Amino acid sequence: MSKSNPRKLDVVVSFLEMQTPPDRPAAIIPPGKVAIVRAETPTLSFYRYLYNTVGEPWMWWERRMMTDEDLAPILEAPETHVYVLYVAGVPAGFAELDLSKHAQSGEIDLHYMGLIPDFIGKGYGKYLLNWAVDTAWSLKPSRLTVNTCTLDHPSALGAYQKAGFVVYDQRTDIVDDPRDVGLIPPIDHPIDHGGHLDGDAPSSESDPENADNADSDTLVVDFPERAR
Repeated sequence: MSKSNPRKLDVVVSFLEMQTPPDRPAAIIPPGKVAIVRAETPTLSFYRYLYNTVGEPWMWWERRMMTDEDLAPILEAPETHVYVLYVAGVPAGFAELDLSKHAQSGEIDLHYMGLIPDFIGKGYGKYLLNWAVDTAWSLKPSRLTVNTCTLDHPSALGAYQKAGFVVYDQRTDIVDDPRDVGLIPPIDHPIDHGGHLDGDAPSSESDPENADNADSDTLVVDFPERAR
């Protein structure tokens, strides 16, 4: 296929919500030197590094399409909260909360959440997701929302449901394959294999040794007052 004649992908989008805080302990920190820091007005280059590196395996393309002039105001808006997960000083993933509806409807959207591929399957995803949910609820919303689609990691929908989200709507979009239009490199993707890559699906659960962080050398930096 070519840019002038790209393949068409049927993408099922699931919309999820959480109307009350989850009934569970606070997010368990994996062992090691772990930090979560809010990137206040992240630079375009740093944000694109996070977005592109986290999203490339799952063909995140929407913000690759945006010009710097269109993306910059979103990142500069006080309603955009970008939190970066670091492991031993290295960026490992990020979570982005959208508070643009918070003042009027009380809603907060978990707009993006994911890990850099090197850190998948080590317990950081569950921690980052639970931490993002806990942080969002600390801002006193009436409702949290998130959406995922069949281009995302095959375990993404289940992970959101385990975190306490419930599906309230679905739709099917027909999109141009981002690889054919040049937004994503020609990667191998689960959608090419009926949703699965043999031997390449990391565990959606933490390893047992991650369940107790009592002996870990952990630093959590989340600047909760600044987040507000």
